[in-house]
Amino acid sequence: MLLALTLATTALATGCKPVAFHGTAYEPPEMAPSVVLNNAAGGKFDLADQHGSVVLIFFGYTHCPDVCPTTLSDWKRVKAELGHNASRVKFVFVSVDPARDDPATLHAYVSRFDPDFIGATSDSTTLANIEKSFHVESAREETESASGYVVTHPSQTFVVDKDGNLRLLYSFGMKTSDVVSDIRNLLHGA
Repeated sequence: MLLALTLATTALATGCKPVAFHGTAYEPPEMAPSVVLNNAAGGKFDLADQHGSVVLIFFGYTHCPDVCPTTLSDWKRVKAELGHNASRVKFVFVSVDPARDDPATLHAYVSRFDPDFIGATSDSTTLANIEKSFHVESAREETESASGYVVTHPSQTFVVDKDGNLRLLYSFGMKTSDVVSDIRNLLHGA
């Protein structure tokens, strides 16, 4: 209680206002889970190596008919609006369909939206453990479609701040301007 009162008093004395985020804030922020995946370029993506960057993480798959391509299109607009600040943001699409999303397929898919977007995946066990640490899950559902199955998956985007903390959660369809505003605040130390 004393710490909260001290912070509030300091904010008032210095004229700083607390930041009101548009996404759902983690209160308090929590250390992001360990995420080590194979990236689509043939190397490794390790979330722990991203300190200094804001990281957006989305779980999806390349055969997704709606949420995934829409989210990546939204990210493309966010990146464009960030301008020079975009170089300090990582956009990570984690495929939860390793059976179909080999590195070449995953790379081709994310590159259609932006060549800097990171496509990453792993084996089913590793993916299940990572999803569990984010409190989400995906599941394969057999269908009569040409692809044989679909994958149900979360539709949220997780935002990790420059210090490696989970800070925000975006619901599907967040306004580009709101996401850009939040990322700028995180880049400037909010």
